[in-house]
Amino acid sequence: MQDSMQRIALGLSTEEAATRMADYRRSHPQHTRVAPWIGFMRQTVTNPLILLLMFLCAVSIATGDVVAASMIAAMIIIGVVMRYIQETRSERAVQALQDLVTVTATVLRDGAETQVDIEQLVPGDVIRLSAGDIVPADVQLLTSDDMHVDQHILTGESLPVEKSAAGIVSDDPMDNQRLCFQGSTVQTGYATALVTAIGSETYFGSIAASVRSQRTPTAFDEGMRSFTWLMLRIILVLVPVVFLLNGLLRGDWFEALLYALAVAVGITPEMLPMIVSVNLAKGAVAMARRNVIVKQLNAIQNLGAMDVLCTDKTGTLTQGRVVLMYHVGPDGIECGDVLKLGYLNSYFEAGLTNMMDEAVLSHAHLEEEIISELTCSPKMLPTEMIVW
Repeated sequence: MQDSMQRIALGLSTEEAATRMADYRRSHPQHTRVAPWIGFMRQTVTNPLILLLMFLCAVSIATGDVVAASMIAAMIIIGVVMRYIQETRSERAVQALQDLVTVTATVLRDGAETQVDIEQLVPGDVIRLSAGDIVPADVQLLTSDDMHVDQHILTGESLPVEKSAAGIVSDDPMDNQRLCFQGSTVQTGYATALVTAIGSETYFGSIAASVRSQRTPTAFDEGMRSFTWLMLRIILVLVPVVFLLNGLLRGDWFEALLYALAVAVGITPEMLPMIVSVNLAKGAVAMARRNVIVKQLNAIQNLGAMDVLCTDKTGTLTQGRVVLMYHVGPDGIECGDVLKLGYLNSYFEAGLTNMMDEAVLSHAHLEEEIISELTCSPKMLPTEMIVW
């Protein structure tokens, strides 16, 4: 047992870490990043309006109407190309921002501390954590001292929680004081921890995977889908009626078919994809001037159609701080002594300073007044306060 603990304290060797990384990648193959144009074309092909126009273009070619087919194809190509160019620019801007941020971790390798990229961590690594660090993986604490972690990204809790190598073990991972999770931030203290999970195997990684699994259709997507189905219903009702009436009246059924198909092409707004793409691209450019990157053009319509924006995350749109406005006694009347005692309590707080303490300590003008009172009547307060 002692040899095992000593081995853990020294961390992994460089060779062993490389072997574990190779084994991990074989067991958990990384998904090959799909080229942006492939994903874009996949979305384009599944767009119901584009499908309708492509069908009508094929019908026009089959019937020999080259002019109509050329017009429809040109409108489709212009709209698709404009959308692709704008979304590609946005993707590159986002990637450039992500490349500016590199996250490293302090890990024990060959018995010495070294800084490595978090993507180079492997299960079994021993890492050092201190105040201000982002927890790079799911870890189990080996040693700790006054460790408090902000894990609001996982639980929504606004205040940091205590973590300890000898803390309470719970069935709920978030309540287990011996575990820290990727994405949380160390607020105070320091610790040595053993990496138990990395990448998509972490708790945060599983949440991210479930969020990315399926994109929720925007209001724009729903609107285009409903409009396309409306056009299809009109075509399915109107074209057979025109075909039958024209065939019965003129007796030339082939001409009747061509005329009915021309009606279908004529009532379909071929320029709609291009007009929509131009307007959405114009909106994306306008937002870019205000330093807002739009990754998907369809999202612009959602933002423009918004009437009320509700948020439950204090600090996202507000200042993220507590303000002390009243200090009252037991009788409900404002009392200066309450504020002074509260100030002393927050000032001498040995543990984690929370937002309430910061709100009280913002009244720094009380220091001189309290010092003056301590000087005048030192017997009224404890000895440690007199020393202060």
